[in-house]
Amino acid sequence: MQTRKKYIFLTFLASWLLLFFFGGDQLRRFAFFSARKAEARRSWPRWTDQSLLKSFAEPEELQRDGDPPLLSPRERRAAWLSVYRSSRCRMETCFDLSRCERNGFKVFTYPQERGQPVSETYSKILSSIERSRYHTARPEEACLFILSMDTLDRDRLSEHYVRDLEGKIHSSPLWNGGRNHLIFNLYSGTWPSYGGELGFDPGHAILARASSDSRSFRPGFDVSIPLFPREHPQRGGDRGWLHGDSLPPKKKFLLVFKGKRYLTGIGSGTRNALHHIHNGKDIISLTTCKHGKDWEKHKDTRCDKDNVDYERFDYQELLHNSTFCIVPRGRRLGSFRFLEALQAACIPVLLSDGWELPFAEAIDWGKAAVVGSERLLLQIPSAVRCIRPERVLAFQQQTQFLWDAYFSSVDKIVHTTLEIIKDRLSPHRSRSRRLWNALPGGLLVLPDFSTHLGDFPFYYLHHGYSPSKKFTAFIRAVSQAGSLSQPILRLIQAVSGSQYCAQIVVLWSCEKPPPPSGKWPQSSVPLTIIQGRRKLSDRFFPFGAIQTDAVLSLDEDTALSTSEVDFAFSVWLSFPERIVGFPTQSHFWDAERGRWGYTSKWTNELSMVLTAAAFYHRYYHSLFTEYLPAGLRELVDGLAACEDILMNVLVAAVTKLPPIKVTQRKQHKEGVARPAECGQGAAGTPRARSPLLPGRGARPAAGASPSARTA
Repeated sequence: MQTRKKYIFLTFLASWLLLFFFGGDQLRRFAFFSARKAEARRSWPRWTDQSLLKSFAEPEELQRDGDPPLLSPRERRAAWLSVYRSSRCRMETCFDLSRCERNGFKVFTYPQERGQPVSETYSKILSSIERSRYHTARPEEACLFILSMDTLDRDRLSEHYVRDLEGKIHSSPLWNGGRNHLIFNLYSGTWPSYGGELGFDPGHAILARASSDSRSFRPGFDVSIPLFPREHPQRGGDRGWLHGDSLPPKKKFLLVFKGKRYLTGIGSGTRNALHHIHNGKDIISLTTCKHGKDWEKHKDTRCDKDNVDYERFDYQELLHNSTFCIVPRGRRLGSFRFLEALQAACIPVLLSDGWELPFAEAIDWGKAAVVGSERLLLQIPSAVRCIRPERVLAFQQQTQFLWDAYFSSVDKIVHTTLEIIKDRLSPHRSRSRRLWNALPGGLLVLPDFSTHLGDFPFYYLHHGYSPSKKFTAFIRAVSQAGSLSQPILRLIQAVSGSQYCAQIVVLWSCEKPPPPSGKWPQSSVPLTIIQGRRKLSDRFFPFGAIQTDAVLSLDEDTALSTSEVDFAFSVWLSFPERIVGFPTQSHFWDAERGRWGYTSKWTNELSMVLTAAAFYHRYYHSLFTEYLPAGLRELVDGLAACEDILMNVLVAAVTKLPPIKVTQRKQHKEGVARPAECGQGAAGTPRARSPLLPGRGARPAAGASPSARTA
């Protein structure tokens, strides 16, 4: 019995010795063999455990043991829902539509509090809203409210982070749980997760934010905006690098990227793997580790070589000389290079899974960008090589259109946001995606005028529409005499004799009332008299009496024959989006006086066609009155002149096309060049009109569009 126990003991001891020598490494993995029993359990698998899991990437490219654990998609969604109780908001449930029905779409900005910090970027946003046609100073009229507290940067580590924002917001009597409020945000969350937390409960407010995650984005309620830098211009903005419909030069590179490579934390995975597609020939992918204060502590074996290669290429030159630009996610889903690529006509290749693209509710990004998957990075080069050249050109042209229409300035970004929200309020009168994605863009197509393509002058050529074959003669009368002058009588007779004239409308802007109907000449077409104010901008008011697409704008002292009117109208039918007229003016620099001057002498270039005798589409009356800033119209009314310049600049800015001049048969004396002083008889003053030149023909104004902008 004792011998049996001895053998059992020796067998047990031998087993433990064998297990210790051959399997001890595995035993040490159990928690009870570790002295650090209180240490939190590490999530499995550890991607650097090459003995357990085969790796298809460099170990330094992947998450390290010391990195903060990443939340799963379900955990991130749960965290977001715990913060935002109104995650299921829709316009029908979280927006008071009745406020907009009473007074229309009006926007109120909270008054600024003394000592309240506001960043330069947020000041630009507030300024854009306050200068828009929707702004109101009365909160009781408002449909939408904008906070004066800066909500752009909600990164707690940022110097622009505003503390105790929730208390300030909720103390406002207008807050109402966030209902009918719009909150702008560019940066949310902080290291290491960079989630969507704002640090306060937005309630029922609409979020207009950059780097929107599609899992937390509320479709039809929130608005995704682009991430733009502090230096982004307030208005106007630089043009795209591909001008007009010109063919781009052949690019040296097919696909490029130059940017930071994050060594640790969120956002490091995709950028760390970009070196796999670099071939040093037509695909350039350059990264640098030099960012942050302690980058050298985390540098890997590739950092030194990457940093040297990074300095060999200039970023702007790569943008200019590449067909496609990689736009990977960074710490957040969006990045500045998205807008940089658009402006450069470098087709964005997006590698940012889950990013709700800017204004995707209105913009069809499938026509301007390549949306890739971060998991299929190695397939990107072969995918872009398969895109046909004609489609590449269409992509490049669309990037330029989108940049100029919606992204080149803070004004355009803010106004696009407001217009998208306004379209939601009246779906039956909203712009279609076709209007948003075709020239001249949704901001220049007013749904209050129409939502049908055939009612606008921009879509006739591309969509098979044509303008009506009749015109309305619109005559502005400013004579102070009690009776009608002979020039206006002759003008009415000449215009009414045209086979294309549907009606004559006279805007009577005199102090004395218009003569009775018996005093007006007999006409074969209807004659309507409108008693107007003496404001010069009234001549471009969208009067309901104008029923035809074409408007023939005339001054009362203009002299035209019926055949000349017919010829000019036939020319306009071929160019319905432009101004087509008779008198023109050119501007020049007067070196002696040190100012701009203008002249009506015959030259090979002209700056504008005067509206003393010109055809244009009636839609430009609506744009002039509703789209232009009120300050410009007030300037014209104060000067009592220069309305011709403003209308020419408007049409040139919308169409990117010059006006067209048609000449008369009659011979007149040439005007004398004089300095450009609108208040002393410049363009728009009826008694100082430019002469009408001899000959008969139509020609576009060479270089008129840029000249008009200069004027």
